[in-house]
Amino acid sequence: MSTTETTTSATIDDRRENTVQDPAVRRGGYRALWRRVPRELGFLLPTLPIAVVGLSLLSTVFFTGAGMIAIFVGLFIVVLALYIARGFGMFELARLRWAGQNPITPPRWDPAGEPATPLRTVLGPLVNGHYWLYLLHGMVVNFIAGLVSWIVTVVWLSVGLGGISYWFWGRFLENGNGVRVPLSTLVTDWMLQGNPPAIDPFVAESLFQLILGAAFLATLPFITRGFTAMHQFIARGLLGAWRSEALQREVADLSASRGAAVSAEDRSLRRLERDIHDGPQQRLVRLQMDLASAERKLETDPAAARGLLAEARQQAHDTLEELRALSRGLVPPILQDRGLIAGLESLAARSTIPVQLELTVDPALRLPSEIERSAYFAASELLTNAAKHSGATGIRLHLALRRVPDDDTTWLDLWVIDDGVGGAVPTEAHGLRGLDERLRGLRGVLSIDSPAGGPTAVGAHIPLTDTAPSSIALS
Repeated sequence: MSTTETTTSATIDDRRENTVQDPAVRRGGYRALWRRVPRELGFLLPTLPIAVVGLSLLSTVFFTGAGMIAIFVGLFIVVLALYIARGFGMFELARLRWAGQNPITPPRWDPAGEPATPLRTVLGPLVNGHYWLYLLHGMVVNFIAGLVSWIVTVVWLSVGLGGISYWFWGRFLENGNGVRVPLSTLVTDWMLQGNPPAIDPFVAESLFQLILGAAFLATLPFITRGFTAMHQFIARGLLGAWRSEALQREVADLSASRGAAVSAEDRSLRRLERDIHDGPQQRLVRLQMDLASAERKLETDPAAARGLLAEARQQAHDTLEELRALSRGLVPPILQDRGLIAGLESLAARSTIPVQLELTVDPALRLPSEIERSAYFAASELLTNAAKHSGATGIRLHLALRRVPDDDTTWLDLWVIDDGVGGAVPTEAHGLRGLDERLRGLRGVLSIDSPAGGPTAVGAHIPLTDTAPSSIALS
Protein backbone atom coordinates (compact mmCIF):
# COMPACT_ATOMS: atom_id res chain seq x y z
CA MET A 1 0.00 0.00 0.00
CA SER A 2 1.42 3.42 -0.94
CA THR A 3 0.48 6.36 1.23
CA THR A 4 1.22 10.01 0.57
CA GLU A 5 0.89 12.23 3.60
CA THR A 6 1.62 15.90 3.89
CA THR A 7 2.29 17.22 7.39
CA THR A 8 3.32 20.51 8.88
CA SER A 9 6.96 21.08 9.76
CA ALA A 10 6.50 20.25 13.42
CA THR A 11 4.25 17.58 14.86
CA ILE A 12 1.82 18.49 17.55
CA ASP A 13 3.40 16.25 20.13
CA ASP A 14 6.59 18.29 19.64
CA ARG A 15 4.72 21.34 20.86
CA ARG A 16 3.15 20.06 24.06
CA GLU A 17 3.89 17.33 26.61
CA ASN A 18 1.61 15.70 29.13
CA THR A 19 1.55 17.17 32.57
CA VAL A 20 0.67 13.79 34.09
CA GLN A 21 0.66 10.54 32.18
CA ASP A 22 -0.56 7.98 34.73
CA PRO A 23 -4.25 8.44 35.69
CA ALA A 24 -3.57 6.79 39.06
CA VAL A 25 -1.05 9.46 39.95
CA ARG A 26 -3.42 12.17 38.78
CA ARG A 27 -5.86 11.00 41.46
CA GLY A 28 -3.01 11.11 43.98
CA GLY A 29 -2.66 9.30 47.24
CA TYR A 30 -0.33 6.78 48.84
CA ARG A 31 -1.92 3.83 47.04
CA ALA A 32 -1.24 5.50 43.70
CA LEU A 33 2.45 5.71 44.60
CA TRP A 34 2.54 2.01 45.40
CA ARG A 35 0.96 1.14 42.05
CA ARG A 36 3.98 2.64 40.32
CA VAL A 37 6.59 0.90 42.49
CA PRO A 38 6.93 -2.26 40.33
CA ARG A 39 7.61 -0.24 37.17
CA GLU A 40 9.96 2.12 38.99
CA LEU A 41 11.90 -0.81 40.48
CA GLY A 42 12.00 -2.31 37.01
CA PHE A 43 13.66 0.90 35.89
CA LEU A 44 16.03 1.49 38.83
CA LEU A 45 17.40 -2.01 39.42
CA PRO A 46 18.80 -2.53 35.88
CA THR A 47 20.10 1.05 35.74
CA LEU A 48 23.59 0.36 37.12
CA PRO A 49 24.29 -2.67 34.86
CA ILE A 50 23.11 -0.67 31.84
CA ALA A 51 25.21 2.32 32.91
CA VAL A 52 28.30 0.12 33.38
CA VAL A 53 27.87 -1.42 29.93
CA GLY A 54 27.37 2.04 28.42
CA LEU A 55 30.40 3.49 30.20
CA SER A 56 32.63 0.57 29.18
CA LEU A 57 31.54 0.54 25.54
CA LEU A 58 31.51 4.29 25.03
CA SER A 59 34.84 4.83 26.80
CA THR A 60 36.53 2.11 24.76
CA VAL A 61 35.24 3.33 21.41
CA PHE A 62 35.57 7.06 22.07
CA PHE A 63 39.09 7.05 23.53
CA THR A 64 40.25 4.62 20.85
CA GLY A 65 39.01 7.04 18.23
CA ALA A 66 40.43 10.06 20.03
CA GLY A 67 43.84 8.37 20.15
CA MET A 68 43.74 7.74 16.40
CA ILE A 69 42.59 11.20 15.31
CA ALA A 70 46.04 11.90 13.90
CA ILE A 71 45.59 9.22 11.22
CA PHE A 72 42.10 10.49 10.35
CA VAL A 73 40.44 7.10 10.78
CA GLY A 74 39.94 7.96 14.43
CA LEU A 75 37.43 10.62 13.36
CA PHE A 76 35.08 7.94 12.11
CA ILE A 77 35.53 5.92 15.31
CA VAL A 78 34.59 9.01 17.36
CA VAL A 79 31.47 9.42 15.19
CA LEU A 80 30.66 5.76 15.87
CA ALA A 81 30.91 6.48 19.62
CA LEU A 82 28.48 9.39 19.19
CA TYR A 83 25.97 7.17 17.40
CA ILE A 84 26.32 4.54 20.14
CA ALA A 85 25.71 7.25 22.75
CA ARG A 86 22.59 8.28 20.85
CA GLY A 87 21.35 4.69 20.99
CA PHE A 88 21.90 4.45 24.76
CA GLY A 89 20.19 7.82 25.25
CA MET A 90 17.12 6.85 23.24
CA PHE A 91 16.96 3.60 25.20
CA GLU A 92 17.01 5.61 28.43
CA LEU A 93 14.10 7.75 27.21
CA ALA A 94 12.13 4.61 26.34
CA ARG A 95 12.82 3.13 29.81
CA LEU A 96 11.64 6.33 31.48
CA ARG A 97 8.39 6.25 29.50
CA TRP A 98 7.90 2.62 30.50
CA ALA A 99 8.48 3.62 34.14
CA GLY A 100 5.52 6.00 33.94
CA GLN A 101 7.35 9.29 33.45
CA ASN A 102 6.18 11.98 31.07
CA PRO A 103 7.48 11.52 27.52
CA ILE A 104 10.53 13.63 26.70
CA THR A 105 10.66 15.01 23.17
CA PRO A 106 13.95 13.83 21.61
CA PRO A 107 16.07 16.18 19.53
CA ARG A 108 15.63 16.53 15.81
CA TRP A 109 18.82 14.87 14.61
CA ASP A 110 18.67 16.03 10.98
CA PRO A 111 18.21 19.76 10.32
CA ALA A 112 14.83 20.41 8.73
CA GLY A 113 14.92 21.22 5.05
CA GLU A 114 18.51 20.04 4.50
CA PRO A 115 19.28 16.98 2.37
CA ALA A 116 20.60 13.88 4.16
CA THR A 117 23.84 13.50 2.20
CA PRO A 118 26.34 10.73 3.03
CA LEU A 119 28.88 13.31 4.24
CA ARG A 120 26.31 14.86 6.58
CA THR A 121 25.40 11.41 7.91
CA VAL A 122 29.04 10.53 8.61
CA LEU A 123 30.36 13.83 9.96
CA GLY A 124 27.17 15.61 11.02
CA PRO A 125 27.25 14.32 14.64
CA LEU A 126 30.58 16.10 15.22
CA VAL A 127 28.89 19.52 14.95
CA ASN A 128 25.62 18.55 16.64
CA GLY A 129 25.65 19.44 20.32
CA HIS A 130 22.98 16.86 21.16
CA TYR A 131 25.33 13.99 20.28
CA TRP A 132 27.96 15.29 22.70
CA LEU A 133 25.37 15.70 25.46
CA TYR A 134 24.27 12.11 24.88
CA LEU A 135 27.93 11.05 25.10
CA LEU A 136 28.32 12.98 28.38
CA HIS A 137 25.19 11.31 29.73
CA GLY A 138 26.34 7.81 28.76
CA MET A 139 29.96 8.14 29.92
CA VAL A 140 29.67 10.21 33.10
CA VAL A 141 26.29 11.41 34.33
CA ASN A 142 24.22 8.25 33.98
CA PHE A 143 26.90 6.13 35.65
CA ILE A 144 27.11 8.43 38.70
CA ALA A 145 23.35 8.85 39.02
CA GLY A 146 22.77 5.14 38.38
CA LEU A 147 25.34 4.13 41.00
CA VAL A 148 23.76 6.32 43.70
CA SER A 149 20.17 5.38 42.89
CA TRP A 150 20.99 1.68 42.54
CA ILE A 151 22.85 1.44 45.88
CA VAL A 152 20.17 3.30 47.84
CA THR A 153 17.32 1.40 46.19
CA VAL A 154 18.93 -2.01 46.76
CA VAL A 155 19.76 -1.19 50.39
CA TRP A 156 16.27 0.17 51.05
CA LEU A 157 14.58 -2.83 49.46
CA SER A 158 16.90 -5.32 51.18
CA VAL A 159 16.42 -3.79 54.64
CA GLY A 160 12.65 -3.69 54.14
CA LEU A 161 12.23 -7.25 52.91
CA GLY A 162 14.91 -8.64 55.23
CA GLY A 163 13.38 -6.94 58.26
CA ILE A 164 9.86 -8.23 57.86
CA SER A 165 11.13 -11.76 57.20
CA TYR A 166 13.82 -11.85 59.89
CA TRP A 167 11.67 -14.03 62.13
CA PHE A 168 12.13 -16.80 59.55
CA TRP A 169 15.74 -16.61 58.46
CA GLY A 170 17.26 -15.00 61.57
CA ARG A 171 17.37 -18.27 63.54
CA PHE A 172 19.79 -19.75 61.01
CA LEU A 173 22.39 -17.09 61.86
CA GLU A 174 23.02 -18.50 65.35
CA ASN A 175 26.62 -19.73 65.55
CA GLY A 176 28.11 -22.35 67.83
CA ASN A 177 29.86 -20.12 70.38
CA GLY A 178 27.01 -17.62 70.55
CA VAL A 179 29.21 -14.62 69.76
CA ARG A 180 26.69 -12.30 68.14
CA VAL A 181 25.26 -9.02 69.36
CA PRO A 182 21.78 -8.39 67.93
CA LEU A 183 21.02 -4.90 66.66
CA SER A 184 18.05 -4.66 69.02
CA THR A 185 20.36 -5.18 72.01
CA LEU A 186 22.54 -2.26 70.97
CA VAL A 187 19.51 -0.02 70.54
CA THR A 188 17.87 -1.00 73.85
CA ASP A 189 21.15 -0.65 75.75
CA TRP A 190 21.53 2.85 74.38
CA MET A 191 17.91 3.84 75.04
CA LEU A 192 17.50 2.14 78.46
CA GLN A 193 21.01 2.82 79.80
CA GLY A 194 22.04 -0.80 80.16
CA ASN A 195 18.73 -2.06 81.63
CA PRO A 196 17.27 -4.21 78.85
CA PRO A 197 13.78 -5.70 79.31
CA ALA A 198 13.48 -9.36 80.26
CA ILE A 199 12.56 -10.72 76.82
CA ASP A 200 14.01 -13.43 74.65
CA PRO A 201 16.80 -11.85 72.52
CA PHE A 202 15.62 -13.50 69.30
CA VAL A 203 12.04 -12.34 69.85
CA ALA A 204 13.28 -8.81 70.59
CA GLU A 205 15.46 -8.83 67.50
CA SER A 206 12.59 -10.13 65.36
CA LEU A 207 10.28 -7.37 66.60
CA PHE A 208 12.93 -4.72 66.03
CA GLN A 209 13.70 -5.98 62.53
CA LEU A 210 9.98 -6.15 61.75
CA ILE A 211 9.48 -2.51 62.76
CA LEU A 212 12.59 -1.43 60.86
CA GLY A 213 11.63 -3.40 57.73
CA ALA A 214 8.05 -2.07 57.80
CA ALA A 215 9.36 1.50 58.06
CA PHE A 216 11.69 1.01 55.09
CA LEU A 217 8.97 -0.63 52.99
CA ALA A 218 6.49 2.11 53.91
CA THR A 219 8.88 4.74 52.55
CA LEU A 220 9.98 2.69 49.53
CA PRO A 221 7.49 4.37 47.11
CA PHE A 222 8.97 7.77 47.96
CA ILE A 223 12.49 6.46 47.33
CA THR A 224 11.67 4.89 43.96
CA ARG A 225 9.59 7.88 42.90
CA GLY A 226 12.32 10.32 43.91
CA PHE A 227 15.15 8.54 42.13
CA THR A 228 13.05 7.94 39.00
CA ALA A 229 12.18 11.63 38.97
CA MET A 230 15.90 12.42 39.36
CA HIS A 231 16.72 10.36 36.27
CA GLN A 232 13.83 12.05 34.46
CA PHE A 233 15.21 15.48 35.37
CA ILE A 234 18.69 14.54 34.14
CA ALA A 235 17.32 13.07 30.92
CA ARG A 236 15.19 16.13 30.25
CA GLY A 237 18.25 18.36 30.56
CA LEU A 238 20.71 16.22 28.58
CA LEU A 239 18.62 14.03 26.29
CA GLY A 240 15.63 16.22 25.43
CA ALA A 241 15.17 18.78 22.70
CA TRP A 242 16.11 22.36 23.54
CA ARG A 243 13.36 24.90 24.03
CA SER A 244 15.00 27.14 21.44
CA GLU A 245 14.60 24.38 18.86
CA ALA A 246 10.94 24.00 19.74
CA LEU A 247 10.45 27.75 19.31
CA GLN A 248 12.25 27.68 15.97
CA ARG A 249 10.07 24.83 14.77
CA GLU A 250 6.99 26.66 16.03
CA VAL A 251 7.97 29.80 14.11
CA ALA A 252 8.68 27.75 10.98
CA ASP A 253 5.35 25.95 11.41
CA LEU A 254 3.44 29.20 11.80
CA SER A 255 5.20 30.71 8.78
CA ALA A 256 4.39 27.65 6.67
CA SER A 257 0.77 27.67 7.84
CA ARG A 258 0.43 31.38 7.14
CA GLY A 259 1.98 30.96 3.70
CA ALA A 260 -0.34 28.08 2.90
CA ALA A 261 -3.35 30.06 4.11
CA VAL A 262 -2.36 33.10 2.04
CA SER A 263 -1.79 30.91 -1.03
CA ALA A 264 -5.11 29.14 -0.59
CA GLU A 265 -6.89 32.47 -0.10
CA ASP A 266 -5.21 33.86 -3.22
CA ARG A 267 -6.33 30.84 -5.23
CA SER A 268 -9.88 31.27 -3.95
CA LEU A 269 -9.93 34.96 -4.84
CA ARG A 270 -8.57 34.27 -8.32
CA ARG A 271 -11.15 31.56 -8.89
CA LEU A 272 -13.91 33.87 -7.67
CA GLU A 273 -12.66 36.63 -9.95
CA ARG A 274 -12.62 34.23 -12.91
CA ASP A 275 -16.08 32.89 -12.10
CA ILE A 276 -17.54 36.41 -11.84
CA HIS A 277 -15.85 37.47 -15.08
CA ASP A 278 -17.02 34.42 -17.00
CA GLY A 279 -20.51 34.32 -15.52
CA PRO A 280 -22.43 37.23 -13.97
CA GLN A 281 -20.29 39.92 -15.60
CA GLN A 282 -21.00 38.61 -19.10
CA ARG A 283 -24.70 38.30 -18.33
CA LEU A 284 -24.79 41.88 -17.03
CA VAL A 285 -23.13 43.08 -20.23
CA ARG A 286 -25.76 41.19 -22.24
CA LEU A 287 -28.48 42.65 -20.02
CA GLN A 288 -27.19 46.18 -20.64
CA MET A 289 -27.18 45.61 -24.38
CA ASP A 290 -30.72 44.16 -24.34
CA LEU A 291 -32.03 47.11 -22.35
CA ALA A 292 -30.37 49.57 -24.74
CA SER A 293 -31.92 47.80 -27.74
CA ALA A 294 -35.32 47.74 -26.06
CA GLU A 295 -35.03 51.46 -25.34
CA ARG A 296 -34.30 52.21 -29.02
CA LYS A 297 -37.23 50.09 -30.28
CA LEU A 298 -39.72 51.12 -27.60
CA GLU A 299 -41.45 53.71 -29.90
CA THR A 300 -40.83 52.21 -33.33
CA ASP A 301 -41.40 48.50 -32.59
CA PRO A 302 -43.14 47.93 -29.21
CA ALA A 303 -43.55 44.19 -29.82
CA ALA A 304 -39.82 43.71 -30.37
CA ALA A 305 -39.09 45.89 -27.35
CA ARG A 306 -41.34 43.70 -25.19
CA GLY A 307 -39.44 40.63 -26.42
CA LEU A 308 -36.12 42.25 -25.56
CA LEU A 309 -37.42 43.20 -22.10
CA ALA A 310 -38.54 39.62 -21.51
CA GLU A 311 -35.07 38.40 -22.45
CA ALA A 312 -33.54 41.04 -20.15
CA ARG A 313 -35.76 39.85 -17.30
CA GLN A 314 -34.56 36.27 -17.90
CA GLN A 315 -30.95 37.48 -18.01
CA ALA A 316 -31.45 39.27 -14.67
CA HIS A 317 -32.94 36.09 -13.17
CA ASP A 318 -30.06 33.94 -14.42
CA THR A 319 -27.50 36.47 -13.15
CA LEU A 320 -29.13 36.46 -9.73
CA GLU A 321 -29.01 32.66 -9.64
CA GLU A 322 -25.33 32.66 -10.55
CA LEU A 323 -24.54 35.23 -7.87
CA ARG A 324 -26.41 33.13 -5.33
CA ALA A 325 -24.40 30.09 -6.40
CA LEU A 326 -21.18 32.04 -6.01
CA SER A 327 -22.23 33.26 -2.57
CA ARG A 328 -22.91 29.67 -1.56
CA GLY A 329 -19.35 28.91 -2.67
CA LEU A 330 -18.08 31.53 -0.22
CA VAL A 331 -20.22 30.70 2.80
CA PRO A 332 -22.97 28.13 2.15
CA PRO A 333 -26.20 29.26 3.86
CA ILE A 334 -26.93 25.74 5.11
CA LEU A 335 -23.54 25.73 6.82
CA GLN A 336 -24.27 29.00 8.59
CA ASP A 337 -27.81 28.08 9.58
CA ARG A 338 -27.63 24.36 10.44
CA GLY A 339 -23.96 23.43 10.83
CA LEU A 340 -21.48 21.00 9.34
CA ILE A 341 -23.56 17.81 9.63
CA ALA A 342 -26.44 19.28 7.66
CA GLY A 343 -23.99 20.65 5.10
CA LEU A 344 -22.45 17.22 4.55
CA GLU A 345 -25.88 15.63 4.23
CA SER A 346 -26.73 18.24 1.58
CA LEU A 347 -23.52 17.47 -0.33
CA ALA A 348 -24.28 13.75 -0.23
CA ALA A 349 -27.81 14.31 -1.50
CA ARG A 350 -26.56 16.38 -4.48
CA SER A 351 -23.79 13.94 -5.45
CA THR A 352 -24.14 12.19 -8.80
CA ILE A 353 -22.69 9.03 -7.21
CA PRO A 354 -24.51 7.39 -4.25
CA VAL A 355 -22.88 8.48 -0.99
CA GLN A 356 -23.07 6.44 2.22
CA LEU A 357 -22.78 8.74 5.24
CA GLU A 358 -20.85 7.52 8.31
CA LEU A 359 -21.21 10.42 10.75
CA THR A 360 -20.08 9.25 14.19
CA VAL A 361 -20.52 12.62 15.89
CA ASP A 362 -23.35 14.44 17.60
CA PRO A 363 -25.76 15.82 14.96
CA ALA A 364 -25.87 19.08 16.93
CA LEU A 365 -22.09 19.49 16.74
CA ARG A 366 -21.02 23.09 16.04
CA LEU A 367 -17.40 24.03 15.48
CA PRO A 368 -15.64 27.33 14.75
CA SER A 369 -16.78 28.74 11.42
CA GLU A 370 -13.39 28.39 9.72
CA ILE A 371 -13.22 24.71 10.72
CA GLU A 372 -16.74 23.95 9.47
CA ARG A 373 -16.13 25.87 6.25
CA SER A 374 -12.85 24.07 5.53
CA ALA A 375 -14.33 20.66 6.30
CA TYR A 376 -17.34 21.40 4.09
CA PHE A 377 -15.25 22.51 1.12
CA ALA A 378 -12.88 19.57 1.62
CA ALA A 379 -15.83 17.19 1.40
CA SER A 380 -17.22 19.08 -1.60
CA GLU A 381 -13.86 18.98 -3.42
CA LEU A 382 -13.32 15.30 -2.70
CA LEU A 383 -16.84 14.30 -3.76
CA THR A 384 -16.48 16.32 -6.96
CA ASN A 385 -13.12 14.73 -7.74
CA ALA A 386 -14.53 11.28 -7.15
CA ALA A 387 -17.47 11.98 -9.46
CA LYS A 388 -15.23 13.37 -12.24
CA HIS A 389 -12.18 11.13 -12.18
CA SER A 390 -12.64 7.95 -10.14
CA GLY A 391 -15.20 6.03 -12.18
CA ALA A 392 -16.66 4.87 -8.86
CA THR A 393 -20.10 3.41 -8.30
CA GLY A 394 -20.25 4.21 -4.58
CA ILE A 395 -18.68 6.60 -2.07
CA ARG A 396 -18.37 6.49 1.71
CA LEU A 397 -18.13 9.79 3.59
CA HIS A 398 -16.85 9.26 7.13
CA LEU A 399 -16.68 11.96 9.82
CA ALA A 400 -15.37 11.41 13.34
CA LEU A 401 -13.62 13.12 16.23
CA ARG A 402 -10.36 11.65 17.49
CA ARG A 403 -8.50 12.63 20.65
CA VAL A 404 -4.72 12.30 20.85
CA PRO A 405 -3.98 11.53 24.53
CA ASP A 406 -0.32 12.62 24.35
CA ASP A 407 -1.15 16.30 23.90
CA ASP A 408 -4.90 16.33 24.69
CA THR A 409 -5.72 17.61 21.20
CA THR A 410 -8.91 16.66 19.35
CA TRP A 411 -8.80 16.10 15.60
CA LEU A 412 -11.66 16.24 13.12
CA ASP A 413 -11.20 13.35 10.67
CA LEU A 414 -13.10 13.51 7.38
CA TRP A 415 -12.62 10.61 4.94
CA VAL A 416 -13.97 10.21 1.41
CA ILE A 417 -13.51 6.62 0.20
CA ASP A 418 -14.57 5.50 -3.29
CA ASP A 419 -14.41 2.18 -5.14
CA GLY A 420 -12.97 3.70 -8.31
CA VAL A 421 -9.83 3.13 -10.34
CA GLY A 422 -7.40 4.84 -7.93
CA GLY A 423 -4.20 6.65 -8.90
CA ALA A 424 -5.05 9.99 -7.29
CA VAL A 425 -2.00 12.23 -6.67
CA PRO A 426 -1.77 15.89 -5.55
CA THR A 427 -0.27 17.32 -8.74
CA GLU A 428 0.33 21.03 -9.31
CA ALA A 429 -2.77 23.10 -10.17
CA HIS A 430 -4.90 20.11 -9.14
CA GLY A 431 -7.81 20.25 -6.74
CA LEU A 432 -6.02 18.09 -4.17
CA ARG A 433 -3.07 20.51 -4.06
CA GLY A 434 -5.39 23.42 -3.28
CA LEU A 435 -7.11 21.33 -0.61
CA ASP A 436 -3.73 20.49 0.88
CA GLU A 437 -2.86 24.19 1.11
CA ARG A 438 -6.21 25.00 2.70
CA LEU A 439 -5.66 22.34 5.39
CA ARG A 440 -2.08 23.40 6.05
CA GLY A 441 -3.40 26.89 6.74
CA LEU A 442 -5.27 25.33 9.68
CA ARG A 443 -2.29 23.14 10.68
CA GLY A 444 -4.14 20.18 9.28
CA VAL A 445 -3.05 17.15 7.28
CA LEU A 446 -4.16 15.71 3.96
CA SER A 447 -3.62 11.96 3.64
CA ILE A 448 -4.02 10.09 0.36
CA ASP A 449 -4.09 6.34 -0.18
CA SER A 450 -4.89 5.62 -3.81
CA PRO A 451 -3.12 2.59 -5.29
CA ALA A 452 -3.57 1.81 -8.96
CA GLY A 453 -6.82 -0.09 -9.39
CA GLY A 454 -8.36 1.49 -6.32
CA PRO A 455 -9.93 1.98 -3.95
CA THR A 456 -9.09 5.59 -3.10
CA ALA A 457 -9.20 6.93 0.46
CA VAL A 458 -8.52 10.63 1.01
CA GLY A 459 -8.60 12.04 4.52
CA ALA A 460 -8.73 15.64 5.72
CA HIS A 461 -7.55 15.93 9.33
CA ILE A 462 -8.00 19.25 11.17
CA PRO A 463 -6.83 19.86 14.76
CA LEU A 464 -9.39 21.32 17.15
CA THR A 465 -7.52 22.82 20.09
CA ASP A 466 -9.87 22.70 23.08
CA THR A 467 -12.94 23.09 20.88
CA ALA A 468 -14.50 19.65 21.03
CA PRO A 469 -17.43 19.56 23.48
CA SER A 470 -16.87 17.11 26.27
CA SER A 471 -20.29 15.61 25.78
CA ILE A 472 -19.42 14.25 22.35
CA ALA A 473 -18.20 10.68 22.20
CA LEU A 474 -14.80 10.58 20.54
CA SER A 475 -13.84 7.78 18.18
